[in-house]
Parts: sequence; C-alpha cells; structure tokens
Amino acid sequence: MLEITPWTWGATIAVIIVLLAVDLALAALRPHRVGFREATAWSVFYIAVAVAFGVWFAMTYGGDFGTQYFAGYIVEKSLSVDNLFVFVIIMATFAVPEEHQHKVLTFGIILALIMRAIFIVLGAALLSLFSFMFLLFGLLLIVTAIQLFRHRDEDPDIENNIMVRATRRFLPVTDGYHGGKLVTRIDGQRMFTPMVAVLVAIGSVDLLFALDSIPAVFGITAEPYIVFTANAFALLGLRALFFLVKGLLDRLVYLSTGLSIILAFIGVKLVLHWGHVDIDPRVPEIDTYVSLVVIVVILAVVTVASLVKTHRDPTAKAHPGSLRATRDNEPDR
Repeated sequence: MLEITPWTWGATIAVIIVLLAVDLALAALRPHRVGFREATAWSVFYIAVAVAFGVWFAMTYGGDFGTQYFAGYIVEKSLSVDNLFVFVIIMATFAVPEEHQHKVLTFGIILALIMRAIFIVLGAALLSLFSFMFLLFGLLLIVTAIQLFRHRDEDPDIENNIMVRATRRFLPVTDGYHGGKLVTRIDGQRMFTPMVAVLVAIGSVDLLFALDSIPAVFGITAEPYIVFTANAFALLGLRALFFLVKGLLDRLVYLSTGLSIILAFIGVKLVLHWGHVDIDPRVPEIDTYVSLVVIVVILAVVTVASLVKTHRDPTAKAHPGSLRATRDNEPDR
C-alpha cells in the first residue's frame, strides 16, 4: 500500500494549482493566437514536468509504483487526445475566435480536473469498500469500448447536447463574443456571451470523459495518489497539445479504434483482477508491466497505421468517435 503524507498531497496539489494559474493568467492577460513554436515549447515543458515527477516518484516510492504512474499517465494522455478531437469540434461549432481558444481550453482543463478529482475520491472509496466494483468498472469499460468501436467513424452531436440546449433556452445569449467575456450588458440588459455555452459544452464533455478515464486508470492502479497525478499531469499539457497537433488530428484515423481496444483490454484486466480476488486465486492477472507494453504497442501501431492510411488516401479523415449514434445516423421512426 502506498503511504502518501498530507504534506506530499498538499505540495502536489499546490504545484498543479500554480501551473494552472500561470496558464489562466496568460490566457486572461494576453489573449493571442498560439503559434506552433509556443505550443511546442509548452508541450515539451509539460511532458518534461510529468516525466520528472515520474522519475522522482519511482526513486522515492519504488519502481513498481513508478511503472503504475507512467502506465496511468500514458493511458490518460492517449484518452486526452480524443478529448482534443471533441475540443476542435466545439471550437468550430461555436466559431470561437483563435485569440480566446487559449482561455476556453484552460477553463476546460480546470473543469476536467475538478470532475476527475470527484470521481477519483468516489472510485477509491467504492473500491476500498466493495471489491465487486472492479467487476463493474471492468464491464463499464468493455461496454464503452464496444460502443466507441461501433461509432468510431462518427462525431459527437454537440449542438444537441442537452446542457447546451438548456443554456440557450434559459439564458439570454448574445451573438458575438464581446472580447471573450462571460457576461456583458447590451442596452442596459445583462446578457451572457456564447463563451458560456462553449464552457457548458466542454464541461459536459469532460464529465463523459471522466466516466471513462477514471475506471481506465483504476485498471492500472488502485492508488488514489497515482490516479490523481496521472490524470493531472496528462491534462495539464492538453492546452498546449491542442494548438500543437490540431492540424494533425484529422490524420489519426484509427485512434478511436485503438482507444476502444485499450479500454477493452483494461476492462478485461479489471474483471480478471476481480476474479482473482473474489472467485479463485488461480484466475490469472495481467501485470502492470505487461499492461504498459500492450498500451504503448497499440498506440504505436495505431499511429503508424493512421499515417500510412492518410498518405495513401488523402481524403480519409479521423473522427473522435461517439458513445451513441448521432442524429444523422439514427434510424427513422
């Protein structure tokens, strides 16, 4: 069992808050179009921070826990790329000006961290009380993987998101962005800008991703500290990664397929763990080192296959996938 002192928890959370505060301050004080060079520098910085933390963590708490962290980080990083697909769709759907996309992404990351923290606390509590939760989490991931694979060539229906529709129905929303403000006054009347609808869309999408990503990382480790840090460091670099790879996302045509395989694999791992603990110790378990290798190999194969596919067929376009059929693909009633 991993023993983490309150001081270590406090210091970790403080570092994450400082990094988020810097990101938010840059977005608020200097709205601008983030270029390739700036995005590359920030991406390298956040990956370096995550790797440095992992090295320190492994040296301090042992190689096994260090491997769990890196495996969890890679899983969360790969799932966060699917997040980026949806962020691109949201930005396009609401025509968010480029100079305000930085702010939107930072708020989105903060919302994602808050939701994941809540789910981590709940998940850890449930796993400690009921071992059959490993079975439920595993089945959830397998069902999610099947749905994602079935709808791998679709995009989520942002316009018909229930939260977005409710926002537009019950709040007075302006047509323009008004300098990136959330609230403005027009003819003396207080009105909300489309930025509110954008944040609602990102928040509701973050909620759905948290339902997938938290059980996935609990399939790697049951340690709440590792689950939290793997999520936090994967999400911190999401803003910079968005501006770095948004032009390349369309080429990752097999990413949704790869993610569905990874989710199914981790789901099976959780079910086997439940069987080993609750049914029979002879039920085999999948080692963390094996999980790390399998995940890395799947991501490598998916990336190479995607690039080969788009090289041979330039018209091929990637999709983030959906957990349900979009309205265009639903059967007529």
